[in-house]
Amino acid sequence: MQVEKYSANGNDFIVFHADEKKERSGLAKIICDRHEGVGADGLIVILPSKEYDFEWQFYNSDGSEASMCGNGSRACALYAFNNKLANEQMRFLTEAGVINAHVDKNMVEVELTTPKKIREPFEDMGFVWHHYNTGVEHLVTIVNDINKFDFAIARKMRYNYNSNVNFITILEHNVLLVRTYERGVEEETLACGTGMAASFCAALDLKKVDHFVKVIPKSRDELFLRYENGGIFFKGEVRYTFKADLSKELSEVFS
Repeated sequence: MQVEKYSANGNDFIVFHADEKKERSGLAKIICDRHEGVGADGLIVILPSKEYDFEWQFYNSDGSEASMCGNGSRACALYAFNNKLANEQMRFLTEAGVINAHVDKNMVEVELTTPKKIREPFEDMGFVWHHYNTGVEHLVTIVNDINKFDFAIARKMRYNYNSNVNFITILEHNVLLVRTYERGVEEETLACGTGMAASFCAALDLKKVDHFVKVIPKSRDELFLRYENGGIFFKGEVRYTFKADLSKELSEVFS
């Protein structure tokens, strides 16, 4: 069984396609391990669909399933296009809903699922938090210096509210700096698409930005988000890194 690895602005994924939907959390934990496996933030399995170009299964590196991943959806779209599973314009099904994607060479734009505000802003641990679902749940707090990201507080908030946690700084000219602690990875990651989308929602609701922003995550890459007709569009570069064959033992168990 052959797998490929893609990086969406530092958020990296192992991707392959299969004919059958089955439990693969064990494979995710093995293959995403950065010491004894390939190493990745998540595993994506592309499956046939009668109604859409395909559907996916998404696993975090700890083996837990996630309904949505913004950067993962862009990596998945480039994989599908490169492997002739879909055309440049595609629609695929996630647990969070249908994702529309467009591939232009290495630039991939996806229309994320409709964002939802979970609750009004609230205070906890010395910060004001905004709570959104942009496919998965995210807490967002605004700080005047992105280096005020606090790993211990982010981790505690993650478990207190079962949500991903984002610290953001709003700069001039519609630029956001974002750092994210990701649930399921249980670390700060270099980039998180749904986290950047939630951060955009918070800034937009507060009227701190316009309907188009540039976002810079920890990876220092530049990504772009726009709000149009009630939807959020997320665009950035995706890099194919390599392909590899799984061992016979793993292939027989998890293919």
